[in-house]
Amino acid sequence: MDELAAAAGITVRTLRFYRERGLIAPPRREGRIAWYDDHHLAKLRTIAALLERGHTLNGIADLNTAFESGKDVSEVLGLGEPTEEEPIRLTPQELADYFAGEVTPENLLAALDLGYLATDGDAIVHISRRLLDVSAALVKEGVPLSAVLEAGRAVRAHADALAGLFTDLLREHTDEKDVQRLRPLAKSVVEAELSMAMDRRLREPS
Repeated sequence: MDELAAAAGITVRTLRFYRERGLIAPPRREGRIAWYDDHHLAKLRTIAALLERGHTLNGIADLNTAFESGKDVSEVLGLGEPTEEEPIRLTPQELADYFAGEVTPENLLAALDLGYLATDGDAIVHISRRLLDVSAALVKEGVPLSAVLEAGRAVRAHADALAGLFTDLLREHTDEKDVQRLRPLAKSVVEAELSMAMDRRLREPS
């Protein structure tokens, strides 16, 4: 414990307090010896970074609980499942930097529930770099993250319906082996229709 506290730049008393609050996992014990490792040190450094950014210990504890209750990456992505999206690994500190002041327990739980976020050991995995970048851009433009996530939930429902429509269409009229090859055609139809729909909406009086 003394060695871990020194490496993290905190006091042993603070480390004990973090343990009591459940902010770090218990050490591995061999007899009367308690072993801490790099995972404990990484968690302490993350706590320090989040405190520097204005998060409270209560907030950090809530975030920790949210992540521990979330699904792991294999549950969200599926093992061996094909995807065109690129997952991205983040530390809690890096995620907080993407959405300054917006990474609340409520928003985290919403993102975990949507399947945008998953856990992989001590790391966080966002299922799509594109979705992460777009979400961050919207938040920087003044759109609350909670509103972005709510819109994402609505888009998810429509996207599932569109995916079902095109999957059924291709399976009915082409060989199963061609479905993956032809999926870009479905994306092009959706992008074109969305573009024209945006044109129509933007021409309407506000």
